[in-house]
Order: sequence, then structure tokens, then C-alpha cells
Amino acid sequence: MYSGFLLAATDGGVVDGLKHTATEVGEKFGFNTQLFVSQFIGFFVLAFLLQRFAFKPLLALLDERQKKIADSLAAAEKMRADLAKADEDRKRVLAEAGAQATKIIEEARAAAAKIAESETQRAVAAAADIIAKAKQANEAELNRMRAELRKEVGRLVVAASVQVTGKILSAEDRQRLAQETQQQFAA
Repeated sequence: MYSGFLLAATDGGVVDGLKHTATEVGEKFGFNTQLFVSQFIGFFVLAFLLQRFAFKPLLALLDERQKKIADSLAAAEKMRADLAKADEDRKRVLAEAGAQATKIIEEARAAAAKIAESETQRAVAAAADIIAKAKQANEAELNRMRAELRKEVGRLVVAASVQVTGKILSAEDRQRLAQETQQQFAA
């Protein structure tokens, strides 16, 4: 076969040698030109039909599926970003709520301290008022008891004088004696 190729290349050129070799090979294998052309046309018709009715819809379906996957991935990424933002917002809101709660607690403690101080002052004032009133009442009671004691001492002095002197004192004498006794007690 190589010798025929070399001879063809030297005799009529390379192209003639290739034609001759192709013809020989075709004859050995039973090559039929009409059958080859009809199969060639059938192949291209089948390829066209497959391209048009099978591959294009299949490629469109694959493109659509790939687009859905890309959209799903983008949506998942967006959801992940939204979730991260929501988590950040939640942490920020919790921190703010904690700060506000601390502030409210401090304000409540300050208000309670003010109220406690105010109530303590009021209680001290009320206690001082009660003590003052008690002192006044005590002094009034002491003065009343002193007056009663003076009267009683005066009456006893008059009674003792009557018994000692044996005479009945007039109302004027009794009063004068009671006054003198009271003046001596007061001094």
C-alpha cells in the first residue's frame, strides 16, 4: 500500500495518488457512492431534526434550570444577608433595651431614694411635731397638776390651821392663807 502511494505521488501527483488509493480502498470494502450520499443526507436530516426538536428544547430546559439554580443561590445569599442583618438588629435592639432597662432601674432607684429621703424627713418632722406636742401636753399636765397641788396644799394648810388654832376661819382667811402658801411654793 505504501508502495502504491509512492508510485501515485511520483506519477501523477499527490492528488491523483490519493484518488487512486481511495478508489482501491473503496472497492476492497465495497463502497457505494449512492448509498454513501443517501446516508450522508439522512445523517444531516437526522442531525437537523435532533438539533431542532431535541437539543434546543433540552438546552433551553438546562438553561432554565441553571437560571433557577442561580436565582435560588442568589435568594439564599440574600436570605443569609437578611438573616445576618436581622441578627445584628436583634443584638442592637437587645443592647438598647438593656441600656434602657438599666437607665429605668437607675431612675427608679433615684426616685425611691428621693421618696425615702422625703418620707424620712416627713417622719422626722412628724416625730418632732409629736414630741413637741407631747412636751406641750406634758407641760400643760404638769402645770395643771401643780395648780391642783397648790390648791390641795392650800386646803391642807387651811385644814391644819383650823385644827391647830381651833377656830373656824372665814372664807377670806382661807383664801388669804391659800394664796400665801401658793406664793411660797412658787418662790
